[in-house]
Amino acid sequence: MIPVANLPLLSAGVTHSAPSLLWAIPFALILLQIALWPLIAPRWWAKNYPWVTLPLGVIVAVYYVFFRHATTHMLHTGHEYLSFIALIGSLFVVSGGIHVGLPGGKFSPKQNIVLLAIGAVIANIFGTTGASMILIRPFIRGNQWRFSKYHIVFFIFIVSNCGGALTPIGDPPLFLGYLRGVPFFWVLTALWYKWLVGIAILLATFFIIDQRNFRKQNEADKQVALQPNAIVFDGLQNLFFIFMILAAAFVTEPILLREGLMIAAAVGSYLTTKKEIHTQNNFNFHPIQEVAILFAAIFAAMVPALDWLSANAASLGITTASQFYWITGGLSAVLDNAPTYLNFLSAGMGLFDLNVGDKADVMRFALEHADMLRTISISAVFFGAMTYIGNGPNFMCKAIAEHEKVATPSFIEYTGKYAIPLLAPVLIVTYFLVR
Repeated sequence: MIPVANLPLLSAGVTHSAPSLLWAIPFALILLQIALWPLIAPRWWAKNYPWVTLPLGVIVAVYYVFFRHATTHMLHTGHEYLSFIALIGSLFVVSGGIHVGLPGGKFSPKQNIVLLAIGAVIANIFGTTGASMILIRPFIRGNQWRFSKYHIVFFIFIVSNCGGALTPIGDPPLFLGYLRGVPFFWVLTALWYKWLVGIAILLATFFIIDQRNFRKQNEADKQVALQPNAIVFDGLQNLFFIFMILAAAFVTEPILLREGLMIAAAVGSYLTTKKEIHTQNNFNFHPIQEVAILFAAIFAAMVPALDWLSANAASLGITTASQFYWITGGLSAVLDNAPTYLNFLSAGMGLFDLNVGDKADVMRFALEHADMLRTISISAVFFGAMTYIGNGPNFMCKAIAEHEKVATPSFIEYTGKYAIPLLAPVLIVTYFLVR
């Protein structure tokens, strides 16, 4: 999500005390359905997911508007959702006009490592969403001959999340901190070694698993994959539209201009891209449609949970960097990591009588309490990889992979079988690095 400049805490606009935590039940039910229905009745879910998720978001919206009289708050949430879907959707359309591939069509483990490492770097230039949308299709095509669920998992880990920890452009929480007053290059100087260690561990783990998979394939396919190949690009004029979208991210006034520029970039890309490129990419709008519907429900339904967190963060007894690391990270995995970051940034600054609404105070916090800000920043970014909804591009990558008819883990399988055991070394090492 692209945050609004000078974005208030999510409790802004709410004139009453935070709602009862019972109002987080609709949000929990949405998550539960996303986790269970694809396992129990996948075909039924594919047809009916709008009708069993959107009403739960509507219930919360009606409660806020008509019973809490918090119309402004819900309008603000609606604007956040519009910004989110404009970013995700425009990058989805523009990246669909870029074709990247190898003539041989089969990637070896070393080629996969190179692509993922490139993705981790460019995630800091194009954002995790931009890098994910550009590289997910060539990554799937290059591995389709031996695709396994771990391929999409590590792509989400590296390109869609952890890779974007070096610049404010890289991941929404860091961009939010920049808008609040964190110096642009503070992120790079404060987090570079955590980024390097985390990415190195993930790439090494992936290579070991991928090499084992590669050895099981037949010799003819392996020889094709091991042949040196030049990377082929087509549709590179769409890089202009990507930069247009990224530039729009910094537009704050007038309202809706940013989203309008992003939509205009998407339309321009779609109209100027050759049809054969869209055909080669197997491009259609189904993945973005699914993401738009599910996240509309999620954005509305998670408001009570975020409001409760905003109202109670300072009284939860969180005072140490270790506590901030695990709690900020844990909540970033299941709530949108940008507002979670902002709420705990506010709580952390409050320990030192500093105001998150004052840019001078934010800069002072970054300089004098860098350990605390490092902790909040890296946990919000890295823990976003723990679930499909922890960060915007995660679910999009899953939807594109499913559209390409390759194996993807279910919601529960992704977190329980892959994210917890495979991310644990990175999260533990990062924990000790931020102490």
